[in-house]
Amino acid sequence: MARHVLILAAGQGTRMRSGRPKVLHRLAGLSLIEHVLRAASVLTPDSTGVVVGPVADQVHAGLADHTGLAFVLQPEQLGTGHALLQAEPLFRDRRGALVVLSGDVPLIRPETLRRLVETHERKGAAVTVLTARMARPYGYGRIVRKNGRLRRIVEERDASEAQRQLNEINSGIYALDLTPLFDALREIPAAGAINEIYLPGLVTIYRRRGLGVETVEVEDPDEVRGINSQTELAEVKQIVRQRKNEELMAAGVTIEDPATTYVDTDVTVGPDTVIHPSVILEGRTTIGARCELHSGVRIVDSTLGDDVLINNHCVIQGATIAQDARIGPFAHLRPETVIGKAARIGTFVETKKTSLGDGSKANHLTYLGDATIGSEVNVGAGTITCNYDGGQKYPTTIGDRVFIGSGTELIAPVTLGDDAYVAAGSCITNDVPAGALGVARSRQVNKEDWVSRRKKSQDTAHSNA
Repeated sequence: MARHVLILAAGQGTRMRSGRPKVLHRLAGLSLIEHVLRAASVLTPDSTGVVVGPVADQVHAGLADHTGLAFVLQPEQLGTGHALLQAEPLFRDRRGALVVLSGDVPLIRPETLRRLVETHERKGAAVTVLTARMARPYGYGRIVRKNGRLRRIVEERDASEAQRQLNEINSGIYALDLTPLFDALREIPAAGAINEIYLPGLVTIYRRRGLGVETVEVEDPDEVRGINSQTELAEVKQIVRQRKNEELMAAGVTIEDPATTYVDTDVTVGPDTVIHPSVILEGRTTIGARCELHSGVRIVDSTLGDDVLINNHCVIQGATIAQDARIGPFAHLRPETVIGKAARIGTFVETKKTSLGDGSKANHLTYLGDATIGSEVNVGAGTITCNYDGGQKYPTTIGDRVFIGSGTELIAPVTLGDDAYVAAGSCITNDVPAGALGVARSRQVNKEDWVSRRKKSQDTAHSNA
């Protein structure tokens, strides 16, 4: 049977107090709506639509990487039923089940959606409603049953005092048979001050027609939590972080302090890796086995091999670090950095678009930009690759087994051949051939008695003042 998905994302999210559309707020490395799209992908839908509103352009841009989406404009927010009516041109000639989701319910699990649709299809229902039981159901429509069967959904503002005591709520997630859907939507009476059309009205219409109405209760009510404020977003972030940390620990990762460890959804970490407090792993980062990440480390969209040690307070972005490498403390690895096996990057070293070969080391106070560095190279403290002339970037190429003395400036473009040496304090502007020593210093001049003469001159000036 065909399956289709429609995600409602037209709400302006005014309670977020943000210029960003609510569904594009970030949660563990993805936008809220991307979490929903991922969960829905388990259904392998034949088509997927997104209902957008006044900030449609921003939502389009935020989902630019998701191909195959059809966008439907809801120019006025006149209820969920009205939103579905706007999607009629998209689904008018289709058959099968339409799963309706909200773009601000990011905790919904794929297995829950699978169970919803499978129940809907097995029972041949016209509508199947996903429900949940909440200890504090304030703000949600209540599920009203008779003899255990769903009779109607009552919005809280319309509920009697007795109905408000019910704790089974409407999640706003539905599986719908497309065949009777759009004709039935037109029968839902408008309500409220602005004549909104509410999707729960379908239950009453289908009951009257004798069509099948079913429910599926979600096991964890957190799955259907909507996000309407920054406070609710922060609460859901905490839930997602806890889930991710539990997943990693179950796979053999040691997390010293889960409360201060932030790991995004797409991050993978190998077994026996130890994560110390206050570590942040973002984006599509991959950490190998038996690594150790010390406190204050932030790693974004990077790959670490096995047995890598990252010392305290390093920032690593878009980098690749090979097995047995040692980084930091206080190092900054910027995008397109590649660190070889057993290589060393030390304290206050910054790299950008640079490869450091196997066994090479830059241990102190160094900037390496646009550089290709061979294996077993020693980069002395205070070395700088001067890669930018104010208008263009230039490369530095360093061969294998090169020794660079402390306080060296390499003025790119420049090449140092294999086994070359550079004397400390040099400013290298020309290539250094393989096996050669490069020395580029001005001649030292010592002026005898200069200090005492200067002091006498100052004393004389003070006495005459």
